[in-house]
Amino acid sequence: MTTTLTKQSLLGRPIDRIDGRRKVAGAAPYPSDFDLPGQAHAALVSSTIANGRITRIDRSAAEAAPGVLLVLTRDNAPAVADPPMSNLGSTMRWYFRDDRILHYGQHIGIVVAGTRAQAQAAARLVEVEYAAEEPVLDLDDPRATIEENPYGLDSSRGDAAAALDAADVTVDSTYTIGAEINSPMGLFTTVASWQGGRLVVHDTTQFPSMVRASLAAMFGVPERDVRVLIPFLGGGFGAGLRLWSHTVLTTMAARELDRPVKLVLTRPQMFSSTGHRAASRQRMRLGATQDGRLVAIDHDAVAANGIGDMLPAPIEMGTPMAYACDNVATHERRAHLNIAFTGFMRAPGSVELHFALESALDELAGKLGIDPVELRLRNYAEVHPESGKPWSSKALRECLTVGADRFGWSGRDPSPRSTRDGDLLVGQGMAEASFDFYAQPCTVRLSVDRGGNALVRTGATDIGTGTYTITAQLTADLLGIEVDQVRVELGDTDLPPAPQSGGSGLAGALGAAVKDAAAALGERLARLDGRPGETIASLLDRHGLDELSATGHSDLPAAAATTDLAVAGPFAATFAEVGVDEELGVVRVRRLVSVIDGGRLYNEKTARSQIIGGTVMGIGAALLEEAAYDPHTGRVANGTFGDYLMAVNADVPDLDITFVGGPDAFNPVGTKGLGEIGIVAVAPAIANAVHHATGRRIRDLPITLDKLL
Repeated sequence: MTTTLTKQSLLGRPIDRIDGRRKVAGAAPYPSDFDLPGQAHAALVSSTIANGRITRIDRSAAEAAPGVLLVLTRDNAPAVADPPMSNLGSTMRWYFRDDRILHYGQHIGIVVAGTRAQAQAAARLVEVEYAAEEPVLDLDDPRATIEENPYGLDSSRGDAAAALDAADVTVDSTYTIGAEINSPMGLFTTVASWQGGRLVVHDTTQFPSMVRASLAAMFGVPERDVRVLIPFLGGGFGAGLRLWSHTVLTTMAARELDRPVKLVLTRPQMFSSTGHRAASRQRMRLGATQDGRLVAIDHDAVAANGIGDMLPAPIEMGTPMAYACDNVATHERRAHLNIAFTGFMRAPGSVELHFALESALDELAGKLGIDPVELRLRNYAEVHPESGKPWSSKALRECLTVGADRFGWSGRDPSPRSTRDGDLLVGQGMAEASFDFYAQPCTVRLSVDRGGNALVRTGATDIGTGTYTITAQLTADLLGIEVDQVRVELGDTDLPPAPQSGGSGLAGALGAAVKDAAAALGERLARLDGRPGETIASLLDRHGLDELSATGHSDLPAAAATTDLAVAGPFAATFAEVGVDEELGVVRVRRLVSVIDGGRLYNEKTARSQIIGGTVMGIGAALLEEAAYDPHTGRVANGTFGDYLMAVNADVPDLDITFVGGPDAFNPVGTKGLGEIGIVAVAPAIANAVHHATGRRIRDLPITLDKLL
């Protein structure tokens, strides 16, 4: 056994997930699967208005109901500290601070009983009276509080206004996107237990270390006395990146009762309790020369946000880096409304930006009479547009050219309404995408034993993306052993600290830490003076050791701050063909080609699965998904899977996915995150295809039949 890369690398091979058998056998424990001895069950009391104040709460009927152990409202709940700011810059107002109602479905109480059914029945008995006010639900409502430049990220390069005035050709269009709900299939669950002053929480989260730090701060205990467990998560899509109030309330109830308490959200509560992609409106102005060179980009965006919420999901952050253009200006605002707190939904900000920018570029291509692919190539950013540094890797040109070839783009008639298939108008459109580099520090502990088996331990969690598998695959590759000789332990904050599974940043940070640990382990083995050809088992036996361990660490943000490279995230190009029934206005995606530059792949199968998942969500965003708010109550009127439309098998054609590019020069493993890039270009590619098919430019997502009739 060696401690160097094997001659035939395991990286990239499409091996099956190592946790796959457990999942299909029902043996993988999700938060809702955990039950503790003596646990009670909780249900939430939620507001039935969106704006106003609570004037009276009567708990007596609920407290007298069968099996009820505890009813907590703001009137009798113990005080806790405000939620702290997380390293995502995200915090929100604690509901129990006063009697204010900020949105429909706000958690205003928790009922704990012997069974879940008893708790839910008793929760309906809590009587609440309100002084209701008309809710503020619309971006254009003059009563909305507008927050200018909320994160200080507004930017200016050159003189965009002057360049627009002098441009040969301009586009000035406004694009809107309705609110979208993450609502993964797995209902969010918290099981909280105080054990001799130590808090143990099973929680549906993508960010266990943040939950630990937040609960420790709110309940006044040291972080070392809080343990958060999440070995498997049944889908998050960003919903698990914030601390939600149901987790705090369950923890509070468990401490008050001194016994474990379990809370499982209902499906309607998922639509008002765990975040969503905010509704947004963007004005995109482009200026170009007659030969298609961009001279100006002016991007103005406004997005909804909950009242009392601070969420950094800036739409315009990627605009200055998208294309080679000397004059760029961005400005963003937040409109605080009586809606549930927003969240991080797959590729937050980037989905919104690319829908506007890539649609506007398609409009510009039409005005100029230039092919949309050619227009993008003419404005290709060979170096970072602001710093001038060379990219750590960028195969976007290859994404465009390979995608066009695989799709058959050259055979496209550029004239709108030029192609029919029976009763259908057929259109083809494309868009490109980028996603910013993101990472946080990560630590792993790597051990090998006398049998040559390895154990990797870190506090990260696998949200279904394949983290167990790629960690084992990389470790086996670095140590020169088989994948089935590697055991991976995740989802426990008692393990070495790791960042969230979000922002497409975990795989890179974790891989770099594993490589660092393997190198440190190799140095320790070398100091044991191994003999030529000696196995680890023999080496450890000679030295009387059962195992040998080493710690690895990565701090990619610190490294990015000092490198001479412009650290790149992933890139993509998506090509779509749609069929539109002219009489019914129904849009169907017929073909979809995505070409991805994701750096070095850990596992081609899990990588492809990530792009498939993102693509399916992109189809939903383009054609189906939108939360409908009742204008009188602020309730999400379609807050069930029977009413909220998402892409299903019949909406998704066979997907052609290709990976291009090579290892990234910045990341020690050469990888780039893939969790979000797959969704980014899908909606604009479909919207551009709809325009090509019908001649109508739909600038409002989702593209529903009423907008085409």
